[in-house]
Amino acid sequence: MIEQEHWPGKNRRKTPRSHDKFYQIVLALNIFAWVVFVASLIVFHYARPELISGVQEYWGVDGRTDWSMSLSLYLLLLLGFCTILSASLLVMRRLRNRRENDYFGINVVILLAVSVTVLSWILYDMNG
Repeated sequence: MIEQEHWPGKNRRKTPRSHDKFYQIVLALNIFAWVVFVASLIVFHYARPELISGVQEYWGVDGRTDWSMSLSLYLLLLLGFCTILSASLLVMRRLRNRRENDYFGINVVILLAVSVTVLSWILYDMNG
C-alpha cells in the first residue's frame, strides 16, 4: 500500500477547487449556458407575436399575430443548444462529484427545466 506522504501525484481533496482545471471548465460552460439562455430571451422578445391592445384595435393599428419565422429558427436553436449544454453539464458534474459536500449545481437543474419548458411551449404554440 502506498503511503500518502510519498505519493507523487496531486491530492484532489487538498487542492482548492479554483485550481482544478475540470472545475474551471465546468464553471465557464455554466456561465456560457446562462449567456445563451439570456440571448434566447432577447430573441424571444422579437420573435413572438405582438400584443395588440384594445386601443390599437380601436384605432386600426395592425400588429403581427404570428411568430416571426426567421427569428423563430434562431430561438429554437438557442434553446436547443442551451438544453443540450445544461444536460451535459449535469452529467459532467455527476461524474466529478464524489464527496458528500460537493455541490450538485442546482442552477443547472433550473436552467435545464426552464429551457425544456420554454422550448416545448414555443413548439406547441407555433404548431397550434
